[in-house]
This record gives sequence, structure tokens and C-alpha cells, in this order.
Amino acid sequence: MPIRGMLTFMGAENPFDEAKFVIVGVPFDRTTTYRSGTRFAPTAIRETTWNFENNNFEHGVTMDDIPVHDAGDLFEEGTVDEMVESVYEEANKIVSAGKFPIFMGGEHSITPPVVRAFRDISVITIDAHFDYRDSYQGLKNSHGCAHRRIVDHVGVGNAFAFGIRSMSAEEDANSGLYADAFRIHKEGCEKVFEEMLSKLKRKPVYLSLDIDGIDPAYAPGTGTPEPFGLTPWDVRYIINRLADRLVGFDVVEVSPPYDNGNTSVLAARMIREVIAVKWKAMKGKK
Repeated sequence: MPIRGMLTFMGAENPFDEAKFVIVGVPFDRTTTYRSGTRFAPTAIRETTWNFENNNFEHGVTMDDIPVHDAGDLFEEGTVDEMVESVYEEANKIVSAGKFPIFMGGEHSITPPVVRAFRDISVITIDAHFDYRDSYQGLKNSHGCAHRRIVDHVGVGNAFAFGIRSMSAEEDANSGLYADAFRIHKEGCEKVFEEMLSKLKRKPVYLSLDIDGIDPAYAPGTGTPEPFGLTPWDVRYIINRLADRLVGFDVVEVSPPYDNGNTSVLAARMIREVIAVKWKAMKGKK
């Protein structure tokens, strides 16, 4: 069960039973390998939301009209395996209730157990790293294995990674779908994304945003920054393109100790974007 504190995501004060969207924080970073601190992200992201206006004028919606529930944070479990099971249980409760889950990491190891709560979906990860190792440092649930664990659940052809620019020699680039940032910059985000989207076998999409998928010029507060990344406008395009297909979302790998505030506010704004466009899709609005 999450711990519900005093601070909530702005506009997310609706009861669980009445909500269409449910936000959960997972303050976990025990498999990080470079710069730790993602356990502080859920609180930092929530804090930044109180700087926003309630009105998303460009979408013609206001948070006051959207039923969102902030369930608080999960306990920071002792091991990554314990965390994974805790996240799965919470995600399964939300999905079984017919609600749209939004998880805030924490590291990328929180994503596969959320995905496990769904059946017959596709998954898109926006990430600087392929995260396709079978295990890393002896851990099958390491953040360096996130995309591999996702594919284990949904199957090859039902997931792709977008924006990668770092891959280890041990990762089999031929067994998983991905689009690298170098090609995206050369050919254009829209063209490459549409091509990748056409490869997916299933229409419902779960979207996972590893904040390091965005260039560190825009999002420096992350554990493993990589140059030559996507822009926030690229990610916004993807969210809007997927609006009617989205079934869930997470943002991970925000590390507040290395941030001046703009990474957390960018993560919060992406959550707001998802809520706004998905709400419009639910209401049949363009």
C-alpha cells in the first residue's frame, strides 16, 4: 500500500473510486550505477506542480475538471525484487479497477512490473540506453535490464526503444526493436516514430519516459546523462500522437540532487501533458 503524505500532485485530490487517473510514486534507486538520487524524484516532481496554472489552455482543459488521484508513495523496499513485486501489486490494483496508471520513479526498474499488470499491449520506452541486458551486476531486475524484462512480458514485436544512443557490446541489437537518436536527428522525429509505430502488433500502448532520453541540456538531473538526445518537443509530439492509444505512463530516472529544478518540472509537465491529451481522447475531443 502507498504511503499518502501531505504533498500531492497539484490537481490530484480526487478519491480513488472517482478517479480516472491514479498517480503513484516509487522512491527507489538501489540498482543505480552512476549517480544515485532518483528516490527523491516523486517528492521533487510533486513540488514543482504547484508552480503550474490549473489550466492547460493549449488543450482547452483544466485540471479542475479531470478526476485524478495521487495515491502517495510506495515504501522503499529493501531489495529490487521486493520493490518489483510491490509495484506489480499496486499497478494490478489500479489496472483492474479500470483506471489509467501514472508511476513516478525511481529508476527504470519500476517499469516492467507496471507493464506486467496489463495484457495484450505494446510498450514504447523513450531512453538514452537500450537497457536490454538479460542481467546486470547479478540482477535480473536491474535498471539496466528494464527493456529486456518488458519484452519478456509483451513479446518481441510488441515493444521498441526510442532515442537510444548508448548500447553495450553484450546487448543483442538484432533481437529487439529500437530507433537511435542519431537517425532520429538526421531523418526527423515524426518520420522515424511513425515507422517504428507501424511495426507494433498491438494498438494499446504503455509509454515509459526515462528522462535521460531527453538531451541533458534540457534534463541534466538524471543518473546517467548521455549527449545527443531528444528534445522536449519530440517527446511532446509522441505523447500527443499516442493520445487515444495510451493505457498507462511512467516517468523515471529523475535525480534531484543533480538538478537545478528544470528536470523535475519537465517531468511534471510531461505528466500533465499525458493527463490532458488522454482526457481529451476519453471525451472524444480533438
